[in-house]
Amino acid sequence: MEKNLKNVLVISFGFLLLFTAYGGLQSLQSSLNSEEGLGVASLSVLYAALILSSMFLPPILIKKLGCKWTIAISMCCYIAFSLGNFYASWYTLIPTSVILGLGGAPLWSAKCTYLTIAGTSYAEKAGKNAKDIINQYFGVFFLVFHVNLPDLFTDLPFDLECCGAYNCLTDTTNTTGSAKPSNSLIYTLLGVYTASGVLAVLLIIIFLDQIKSDQAETEKEKLEAPSFWSTFLATFRHLKDKRQCLLIPLTMYSGFEQGFLSGDYTKVYVTCALGIQYVGYVMICFAAVNSLCSLLFGKISQFTGRKLLFALATVTNIACIIALLLWKPHPKQLAVFFVFPALWGLSDAVWQTQTNGLYGILFEKHKEAAFSNYRLWESLGFVIAFGYSTKLQAYIKLYILLSVLVLSMVTYGAVEYLEAKSSPGTPAATKKEIGGPHSQETHM
Repeated sequence: MEKNLKNVLVISFGFLLLFTAYGGLQSLQSSLNSEEGLGVASLSVLYAALILSSMFLPPILIKKLGCKWTIAISMCCYIAFSLGNFYASWYTLIPTSVILGLGGAPLWSAKCTYLTIAGTSYAEKAGKNAKDIINQYFGVFFLVFHVNLPDLFTDLPFDLECCGAYNCLTDTTNTTGSAKPSNSLIYTLLGVYTASGVLAVLLIIIFLDQIKSDQAETEKEKLEAPSFWSTFLATFRHLKDKRQCLLIPLTMYSGFEQGFLSGDYTKVYVTCALGIQYVGYVMICFAAVNSLCSLLFGKISQFTGRKLLFALATVTNIACIIALLLWKPHPKQLAVFFVFPALWGLSDAVWQTQTNGLYGILFEKHKEAAFSNYRLWESLGFVIAFGYSTKLQAYIKLYILLSVLVLSMVTYGAVEYLEAKSSPGTPAATKKEIGGPHSQETHM
């Protein structure tokens, strides 16, 4: 247990260091690099590249290099993006966004595969329920992961008429007179970002143990190296499992909701009404609540079940969406600007811990293909969200978000129905339900 927990913490703090840099850059792209939509365009290209890499790269790299070295090499792609921001232009941000996107899918797939294998391995040795251990590992990971702190800048006065759900389709940063941070401050922060990424890579290389799956799978990997087309097709062949198809809306919603918070809420609500210097504080609030709830939900899911947690996240997100449609932001309502990211953080903790855990449990025998699909469809949600970011008013995006959420819960309910139908297990049998993809625990 101590060794497994050490490895979980190494991965968690490695991601914390890496995404302290990337998370800050992503949150501020739409505000800092707003000229001709460069910031949003780079994020769209980034997630488009991530979709492409999700189709074939993760299984190839994981099988050839193992989870540890896949994580380390993929992290280097994120460092390239930080370097590209030193001189932000179409010729630097777009290529480095592609590089980051290509490394993103293997990074997250390797992390998910590592945690799933580690959790399953420990559960088998300890005689515990694998789904509970996996959920706890993901809870610990997201607790640490979401403690990254975005940056704080200063600005000038604002025009409230262009803020909120019915925002003006103009550059709110420029129309409000927000001042861009000085180059010296930007270069200092980017230097810290780059150093943080390098430390993350070193942490993984030095302290993370290479993970091994079960003996049969290991022997199979030694005998047969996957070809490009076999891994490319494996990702899509996995769609033959109707449960995977039904999880697509839920997985895409994860991209939609994260994209809205980082690309739209921070710009048309926070930056527009309060100024860009509050983006950091607002995202800190989101990260703090997200971290605490990730750990909490990872622990209590074995008592509450995942269905109750998904219901909680759904009700919370729907309430936030309706409130954002009705609310007209004003600087005098300062506390309200923090209530939304806090509630969003609570919901996102469920979407991240429970959806990742759900994939690991349902598709335990096809982890690489399953998590490739996860990154593929979540990235598609990001691409769509960032793609229409500058084209649609916020209220339209909120209606889209609401529609996708409702569809997600309908299809997720169908997955639970299929699992209940194929695994009618009694409480006494639940600990034996980890054997195959159609015999997983359904009473979460």
